[in-house]
Amino acid sequence: MVDLQPVNKVRVGVIGLGFGGETILRAYSNLPQVEVVALAGLEEDRLELLGKNYQVPHLYRFYEELLERDDLDAVSIGVPNFLHAPIALAALERGLHVLCEKPLAHTLKDAEAMVEAATKANRVLQVVFNHRERGDVHVLKRYIDEGKLGKIYYAKAYWMRRRGIPGVGSWFVNKEKSGGGPLIDLGVHMLDMALYLLDEPEIKTLSATTYSELGSKGVGFNLNAGKHEKSNNYNVEDLATAFMRLSTGATLTLEASWATHSSFGDDYGIILYGTEGGAEIKVQNYSTEDTLRIYTDVAGAPATINPRVSRGEYHQAVARQFIENINSGNWSLHNGSEGLRRARVIDACYTSAQQGREVALDA
Repeated sequence: MVDLQPVNKVRVGVIGLGFGGETILRAYSNLPQVEVVALAGLEEDRLELLGKNYQVPHLYRFYEELLERDDLDAVSIGVPNFLHAPIALAALERGLHVLCEKPLAHTLKDAEAMVEAATKANRVLQVVFNHRERGDVHVLKRYIDEGKLGKIYYAKAYWMRRRGIPGVGSWFVNKEKSGGGPLIDLGVHMLDMALYLLDEPEIKTLSATTYSELGSKGVGFNLNAGKHEKSNNYNVEDLATAFMRLSTGATLTLEASWATHSSFGDDYGIILYGTEGGAEIKVQNYSTEDTLRIYTDVAGAPATINPRVSRGEYHQAVARQFIENINSGNWSLHNGSEGLRRARVIDACYTSAQQGREVALDA
């Protein structure tokens, strides 16, 4: 195993050529303390294009070849969910730090194995939760931390689409490869945002339900993708809902859908009710302006505050934090346990839905 110490110039390999791979390549290109040494992915034309655009000197079709290099400090993983664990475990065995797209893994067992491996190797394992890096989330977090909402007793987080199933026959709609549908794909982002804003309360119990009513009939796919027929390969949910009881006494509801007959486009957000005020982030079709509302009283009269916020940095902030965590030397503080906590909640939601009952989460 390579014995790496904290470094200033972090040498990175990127695995994956899709959205996750390209966004992290772009983020790394803006960080002078990062050198992207290698890129791996199966699509040869795409591999050549990204390698050229981001000036990556070494290109590989297979991630195993990339991991054989002895000049890497870290890897970024942006591939389908079922490949997160095998790649991360191989990288950690090589002594490399790992940045992994969400979710941590497609099964709880794999997520636990990844954190165990990161802990054993004493390496950073970090999950890409880019939506918490929005400007409106950061402003609301500061507002909450200053105590201006008082005690928050109810929260609702959601990501709802009208037509947004990723694609017929893709790994997204195959439970064995994805781990689930919109709950593990979109809901995990909103669960992360809610727990981040609420200062990481424990979830004591939850009750969840999943529905698969549209995708299997060929309904709910993006209109630009053309007409779809009934698919026997679609075996994940279209919609998931969960009601959670928190250690603070508050409750949290979570909704996530790829397809609904509703007024939604591709919309997500969070609603918070507190004893001194309330707040709402409402994002429609990935908007970044005029998204945050704070509800309070002024001289006894109801008032609404519309803060002006920045767009936020999304993946750029995630990449910078990853590099800072590596250079800090405090690797044991960043072993993926945060991502594992989210994975345990998502797994408990699927268990609750399958068994039709409330389930308790172990502390």
